[in-house]
Amino acid sequence: MTVFPPETDETPIDRLLRRQQTLDTPVARFSKEQAELEAPRFRELIPLTAPAPGRQYAFEVDLDKCTGCKACVAACHSLNGLDEEETWRDVGLLHGGTAREPYLQTVTTACHHCTDPACLNGCPVNAYEKDPATGIVSHLDDQCIGCQYCVLKCPYEVPKYSKSLGIVRKCDMCHGRLAEGEAPACVQACPNEAIRITTVDTAEEAARHRNSASGGSTFLPGTVDPGYTVPTTRYTGRPVPADARAADADTPRPEHAHWPLVLMLVLTQGSVGVLAAALAMVDPLPALALSAGLCLVGLKASLFHLGKPFKAWRAFLGLTHSWLSREIIVFGAYFPLLLGALLLASPPAAWIPFAPPGFVFPATMGAALAAGLAGVFCSAMIYHDTRRPFWKLHRSAAKFFGTAWILGAAGALVVAPSLPAALLLIAGTLAKLACEARHFHPDALGPDKPAVGSTRVILCCLLRVHANRLLLGAAGGILLPLLFLAGAVPAAVAAVLAFGLCLSAETTERYLYLRAVVPFKMPGGIAS
Repeated sequence: MTVFPPETDETPIDRLLRRQQTLDTPVARFSKEQAELEAPRFRELIPLTAPAPGRQYAFEVDLDKCTGCKACVAACHSLNGLDEEETWRDVGLLHGGTAREPYLQTVTTACHHCTDPACLNGCPVNAYEKDPATGIVSHLDDQCIGCQYCVLKCPYEVPKYSKSLGIVRKCDMCHGRLAEGEAPACVQACPNEAIRITTVDTAEEAARHRNSASGGSTFLPGTVDPGYTVPTTRYTGRPVPADARAADADTPRPEHAHWPLVLMLVLTQGSVGVLAAALAMVDPLPALALSAGLCLVGLKASLFHLGKPFKAWRAFLGLTHSWLSREIIVFGAYFPLLLGALLLASPPAAWIPFAPPGFVFPATMGAALAAGLAGVFCSAMIYHDTRRPFWKLHRSAAKFFGTAWILGAAGALVVAPSLPAALLLIAGTLAKLACEARHFHPDALGPDKPAVGSTRVILCCLLRVHANRLLLGAAGGILLPLLFLAGAVPAAVAAVLAFGLCLSAETTERYLYLRAVVPFKMPGGIAS
């Protein structure tokens, strides 16, 4: 008898897998039963209806129930598939009180889904959005270029950079689970039910926090003024003493160096300074060539700071609200104008058979210098806009324009050695070193405690780097120009050495500028 195979492409392995999917195993039955038992309890920790107009979702943390077990941290890490060193929820420690009545409290923190989020306001590519219905601040991973400016802007250290993906990511309150009536991972994992999701009135939160300057802090002690971003997280439980401080408040902690930013800032500012010096030269061609070279290397270096450099063209999207967008656009216009001035200063036969009208060259140089100065100002505003005291505008502008002055004078000394260039270099170096010395005098800072913290970071962790910066600056900006003026060293040798040492000194100063800043953040101090 002939047996014909069934008319199907299903293999025996496919049939076995299909049968296994329908098997009612003890583990499957247990999981189903547990889910049915636990679901009602978890649903008591979240709103069962969407927020009404004018309201939004928010975390509510009962400090009396938080034990610092970090179950919420582990659950968030596992559910969201984070990198090994990446966390969207952290646990910190507050302490204070008196010897008779000491206070110690663990605090769990995540994104506060602020009413006026700084991360959204600073993003140059609009990679953040605040859901108008739920108030959840979400990060759009596919839009991110990995510039990490939101990390600097957020006063709570919420956005975290993923090296493996080259983008920033953050807590989104597990909005997919909330939409299905399920509790977020941190809420569901907390054994003491210390975390829950509630709804808050956004107008009331704004009024409560923005009036905190006169009525005392309405958020946790030791954090930034809540009126800045209007966080929505509610902390309940026993009152927190006004003198409570983060356990790690006095721990010096240098920040990331961001070497591509160090090089970009120093070289673009040096380019602007050399261009300004070129305006006073009879033959500006060598100075323009040096300026263009510095700018080109600086702009190229900035791309290494981006996790997704091929998406950098989208930076114009944040022009209306992001100083980083403005800096990128302005320097994007500066470099072509600088190249145009360089070509116009070249012999006409080198690139076109005719000479352009006489007014074109000075107009191009003037436009390039205006764009360059605007770019340096935008660079200073990028850091001032983070509200970190060590990066306030008067400090940042003095450092950035001081770099342009010093490297401009040093560059002029190289391409056209002269008495004015040497004197300008000495004057600029003395002025900048005097300003930096003033920053490190605690009595002159008054109540500016975070800036005192920056002094502590430098003196405790970066003292050798700071000493090297002072020595390099004094040698390149003062000693060598004096030797040049005295004729003790050949002019060419003194000029080249002075430029190299000044460039090294300004690079070291910018390294300290980025590493010594004390950021605003939530309480820390709990070992991982």
